[in-house]
Amino acid sequence: MVLDKDIVWVNFDKMEKFMVDVFKGIGVPEEDAKICADILITADKHGIDSHGVSRLKPIYYDRIKLGIQNPVTEFEVVREGPTTAVVDGHNGMGHVIGKKSMELAIEKAKKYGMGMVAVRNSTHYGIAGYYSLMAVKEGMIGITGTNARPSIAPTFGVENMLGTNPLTFGMPSDEEFPFVLDCSTAVAQRGKVELYARANKELPEGWVIGQDGKSKTDPNQVLKDLVAGTAALVPLGGIGEETSGYKGYGYATVVEILSAALQGGKFLKDLTGFDEEGNRAPYRLGHFFIAIDVSAFTSLESFKKTTGEILRALRNSKKAPGCDRIYTAWEKEYLTWLDRKDKGVPINKSIAKEILKVKEELKLDDYTFGFEDKWNE
Repeated sequence: MVLDKDIVWVNFDKMEKFMVDVFKGIGVPEEDAKICADILITADKHGIDSHGVSRLKPIYYDRIKLGIQNPVTEFEVVREGPTTAVVDGHNGMGHVIGKKSMELAIEKAKKYGMGMVAVRNSTHYGIAGYYSLMAVKEGMIGITGTNARPSIAPTFGVENMLGTNPLTFGMPSDEEFPFVLDCSTAVAQRGKVELYARANKELPEGWVIGQDGKSKTDPNQVLKDLVAGTAALVPLGGIGEETSGYKGYGYATVVEILSAALQGGKFLKDLTGFDEEGNRAPYRLGHFFIAIDVSAFTSLESFKKTTGEILRALRNSKKAPGCDRIYTAWEKEYLTWLDRKDKGVPINKSIAKEILKVKEELKLDDYTFGFEDKWNE
């Protein structure tokens, strides 16, 4: 999703290597740094720009420097059964915790047909779809979710209580791309608001609600208000019950419970990133990962064929007037990859300045991106 027309395209491999070196430069072990960079660049490759390189500095780099996120990840399995496990991530790198947790769920599913891992004391783990895709690549159904710092107001409320809490599914098909539904339980997540702020564009009406119950559209002010607790994102379905906002509110609550109650984790206002004295503190997020081995139910070939037939039937159904195409989940991301694979990551002025700042601080002088003269003010 590119909102800013003034961009420079940067080669994917170069940007991924740069991110690896940035993570290493702030203490992340090399193998873990590669995991983090791979998950971020996967987001950019598929057009999920709200969760790619744009979050390198403000989310991961800055939090490690602030001391509220540990660069070295201690992945501790604190409870385990044949098909289940509880993991404590000790405020390490969420990407590393997420990948290892889904690998553990997949390993259990290969033995017993299903596996589920619940995580506590983690940090932001990037695009949820990455972990569902891990299961898909193994011929499995992948499900994951995570809670997050308070952003969403409950239906009939104006206080941000729930995180944007994605509930994500991945299923293999016989097409060039699988079915992957990766979206937050809010009308729009905080990362989208950040994109609008970087592009200096007003938010659409109905995304954010203020204390007066009315929409707020200034993205820069909204980002401040979300932290202050004086604005909230609207749950899927919209404000109130008329357009079924209670459904998004309900699903956000499901994710909150599964990200906290099974693993003895933190929830709601305990995830603000501040302690009782107002000092910055670890976020202590919770996640869950489920892998379901398709072959425990039917042949993988049969499952893929049926899934593909369902998706094709949906796309080939009657279009609304003025619309020439119907999409299924992950199709647009696949098409974005086809469009971007030879172009790279779209970088605007705001992101470029952050990249140049990090490059200077870590003395990564060997990197040139093509926007130095354009934006190095």
